[in-house]
Amino acid sequence: MQFKLAQVWSALAFRLTAGKLLRLMPTQDDIRNALKAVKYPGYSRDIVSFGLIKDITIADGAVSVAMQLTTPSPDIARQIKEDSERVLKKLPDMKRVHVEVRLPAAGQDGGPNPWANQNRVPGVKRTIAIASGKGGVGKSTVAANLACALKQLGASVGLLDCDIYGPSIPLMMGVHERPTISPQEQLVPPVGHGVKVMSIGLLLTDEQPVIWRGPMINKTIQQFLMAVEWGELDFLLVDLPPGTGDAQLSLCQAVPLDGGVIVTTPQEASLGVVRKGIAMFNKVNVPILGIVENMSYFTAPNGERVEIFGHGGGKEESVRQNIPFLGEVPVFTEICEGGERGTPIVVSTPNHPAGRLFIQIAETLRKKLG
Repeated sequence: MQFKLAQVWSALAFRLTAGKLLRLMPTQDDIRNALKAVKYPGYSRDIVSFGLIKDITIADGAVSVAMQLTTPSPDIARQIKEDSERVLKKLPDMKRVHVEVRLPAAGQDGGPNPWANQNRVPGVKRTIAIASGKGGVGKSTVAANLACALKQLGASVGLLDCDIYGPSIPLMMGVHERPTISPQEQLVPPVGHGVKVMSIGLLLTDEQPVIWRGPMINKTIQQFLMAVEWGELDFLLVDLPPGTGDAQLSLCQAVPLDGGVIVTTPQEASLGVVRKGIAMFNKVNVPILGIVENMSYFTAPNGERVEIFGHGGGKEESVRQNIPFLGEVPVFTEICEGGERGTPIVVSTPNHPAGRLFIQIAETLRKKLG
């Protein structure tokens, strides 16, 4: 009887110990989540969202991952293999890691294709959305200054105003002439400060309201993307309206976005809605390049720093969401005055602290996107 009881306890202890060991081993979901830290070379997106992971095997403390590339580049395969193995070896209780990166068969050349049903804007290398959760956070001001900053850094830039109901980019960029029509019957965008600009505000009078339903907005955004003669651009910045409505979804579905920049102010009222914008980009598979905290603080004439809307909310949210923090833009009257005059501060006073900050953010974005 005692012998049988000892056998039962021994078997139970073995099962508990085995169960504990099994729980310590990472799961397939753990492996996939870890591999999200590996970016496809030259892109801001990770290899998981590109759909490269084809098989994951876990057994006896060893993990084997099989990947399939769509481009026959041994250099890219080698880099992905090295980065993946380095990330997986950091997981707990990992004894052995094997990553196999398969190249396509001959004649099947093609780069990564995360947007199989979408077409890029002809001639545009990178398309970036500038978004916010709510209005009044200075999103259009940030978009205009970043466009001019990228231009000053030597890039060819376009700026598309997708705020159909409340376009403000023409005012901020000092562009008021209507687009012309090319021989190919495309709209030719006017240029402000070296940046090509398109907005519904350039096609209507100042007093003419836009009273449209969703389908009209969708069609207009499609035309602004594909029926405009943008030419060869390094960057097309798209100033989105606040929220997560028709304009945002139309853009995300129409063209592949290389990333989104989120603009917020420090207070919780703004951050609460920003989280919805971040969730929207995640659902439509758009990588978030970073968060900009606008109206971060104000410096009084006596030098006192006044945090009108609180401070640090944008940076804290970036840490919480594991999103890069691009910088905090203080409240400067020169920024507002530049927008009213149609000359962004990056153009009028590039050595102003705000001008230097926008140029620094633009440089960060350019490096991120190659």
